[in-house]
Amino acid sequence: MHIHILGICGTFMGGIALLAREMGLTVSGSDQNVYPPMSTQLAEAGIELSEGFDPAQWKSPPDLVVIGNALSRGNPMVEAVLDGSLHYTSGPAFLAEHLLTDRWVLAVAGTHGKTTTASMLAWILEDAGLAPGFLIGGVPRNFGLSARMGKAPFFVVEADEYDTAFFDKRSKFVHYRPRTVILNNLEYDHADIFPNIEAIERQFHHLLRTVPGNGLIIAPDDDPHIAAVLEMGYWTPREPLAKTGWHARLNTPDGSDFEVFFGDDSQGRVQWDLLGQHNVQNALAAIAGARHAGVPTKYATEALGHFQSPKRRMEMRGEIGGVTVYDDFAHHPTAITTTLAGLRARVGSARILAVLEPRSNTMRLGIHRDTLGPALSEADDILLYQPTGLNWNLNSVTRTLGTAQVFDDIDRLAVHIAETARCGDHVVIMSNGAFGGLHEKLLHLLGIRKGNNEDTKQSPLPQGEGVDETGS
Repeated sequence: MHIHILGICGTFMGGIALLAREMGLTVSGSDQNVYPPMSTQLAEAGIELSEGFDPAQWKSPPDLVVIGNALSRGNPMVEAVLDGSLHYTSGPAFLAEHLLTDRWVLAVAGTHGKTTTASMLAWILEDAGLAPGFLIGGVPRNFGLSARMGKAPFFVVEADEYDTAFFDKRSKFVHYRPRTVILNNLEYDHADIFPNIEAIERQFHHLLRTVPGNGLIIAPDDDPHIAAVLEMGYWTPREPLAKTGWHARLNTPDGSDFEVFFGDDSQGRVQWDLLGQHNVQNALAAIAGARHAGVPTKYATEALGHFQSPKRRMEMRGEIGGVTVYDDFAHHPTAITTTLAGLRARVGSARILAVLEPRSNTMRLGIHRDTLGPALSEADDILLYQPTGLNWNLNSVTRTLGTAQVFDDIDRLAVHIAETARCGDHVVIMSNGAFGGLHEKLLHLLGIRKGNNEDTKQSPLPQGEGVDETGS
């Protein structure tokens, strides 16, 4: 069977391609942005890639076309599929029908922390010898790839609420029918497809309708929007992320050492390299999910001591001349707030430089313009990049932040940071895209300033790493 994937270089659709190839199918694909690392991963798997969406790429029609949610009517290949009456489906539907039917699905949903929590959960199961399958919207560094079939029965999936395809406007996650579901949190996002928070709550309720009575819902008690979802009804046992259920006692302010409790009973201790209260909460959810799959909590806490944060989640890209540069997949004010708070708890009074590209669809629409300034306030210096096509002026943010500056040229931004950063500074570069190679440009300039590369630690990241086809 030959399948062709439209939008194959997005993180989700690229994962679908890897899974289909592992299933023994002939896989090809098209995208308008074909670059590493996804292009490299796919090529190594024997998947033929084509640049652009010209139907002439097809020497003969494929048996099935899998259409990503970034494509819509008017795309030449979409029109060719419809005009030619070719068999087509969506990525989530393909996954559900061809792989998830007989699996114990553990789904991680929520506005924030899906990639990290799903990666933690997959790693705990892996460390326990269960060899789970997974599809994650990023690259878990413990595995080095974003998707694999694994062994039955367990399959971990990052459950995204973004819409499925141009012909299916339901959220992706309603296709997965999980037995274990984690609801990390819920805030308004994806303003390009959801008119309000109530519309997102309704989709989350649709997800809960698919969870069986012998399954498990893991969710916080203090999230008002999760509470609204639960009030619509659920038919499955629930374990809360709260004092009455899963909670933690921090042994260090930055969250790098904490004890796990279920109710009043200690379950184990986690000591790891991650930071921030948000990652502690992610860990609690992953531990609870793994326990439902049969992994004793003691083993889960020990496994997390060997967990490596996914790429682009506060990933240290390099340290040159005492200046540490991080890459973070920031797309929402809450995520920015928790990331900077975690770093502050770790570095104390050291200077933090926050560098932000407001690239997500919701940020581009200006939905978060009033909360973006407060989210950045933990930083000592704030540098904003005004990308082409942003339909509001970032100067509206700087008015509430005395030290903020706006740049419209990435090269000038890199030069400014290199000239002003000093030994002991922490530079956090935040974007859900490649940010025009700013990380590489800055590290190169810092190296020149230092005069040599002695005592230099650097982790290369190809252009386009971690870019999500949803743009969310």
